[in-house]
Amino acid sequence: MHVPDGFLNLPTSAATAVVAAVGVGLAVRGARRELNERTAPLAGLVAAFIFATQMLNFPVAAGTSGHLLGGALAAILVGPWTATLCLTVVLIVQGFLFADGGITALGTNITLMALVGVWVGWGAFRLATKVLPKRLASIPVAGAIGGLLSVPTAALTFAALFAIGGTVPVPAETVAIAMGSVHLVIGIGEALITAAAISAVLAVRPDLVYGARGLTVTKPLQIKEGVLA
Repeated sequence: MHVPDGFLNLPTSAATAVVAAVGVGLAVRGARRELNERTAPLAGLVAAFIFATQMLNFPVAAGTSGHLLGGALAAILVGPWTATLCLTVVLIVQGFLFADGGITALGTNITLMALVGVWVGWGAFRLATKVLPKRLASIPVAGAIGGLLSVPTAALTFAALFAIGGTVPVPAETVAIAMGSVHLVIGIGEALITAAAISAVLAVRPDLVYGARGLTVTKPLQIKEGVLA
């Protein structure tokens, strides 16, 4: 999914850079409403987890491979605005220190993964939670749906950008079919990883899962006759 330098022309790359800058600016403001002293450390862990898993690729078909995008997972764990910032930091580090994605394509990659991936995943998750039973067991299922839909949507968004400003001599419809089909398979892996990671966090600290707010009741610590209750 990481777009290298030169795949899109300068006007298209510049346009996505503007979209990315506006999106990240809004995320800085929005994240203030999502983070507190308990959830801020989790945001750092989420960014580190996504960074590590994006460096691991799994085979798909015909010599292609995929990796976790993590947009839906991050949004469900720490909130969509904070997730946008987490993905942005990951992409910047990958681009500048590991040459994973082009520098001139940084705005494109942020737009695709930190904006489209995060917000499509979050939107699908929220719609799924309105349909599924209102209990904690539904959160990983809804997360899987968000993860599944976020990946091909981001891939098709790139295909649309390529149709507008692609520089490689490949038909736009060929890119759209290839990106959509491959990333649909990758989306299945994304769904499984997202559901597993959310289930793991819910098992130990459901109160820290942003997407589960309203389904959990945190009981304040009380002291009764010298005994913690």
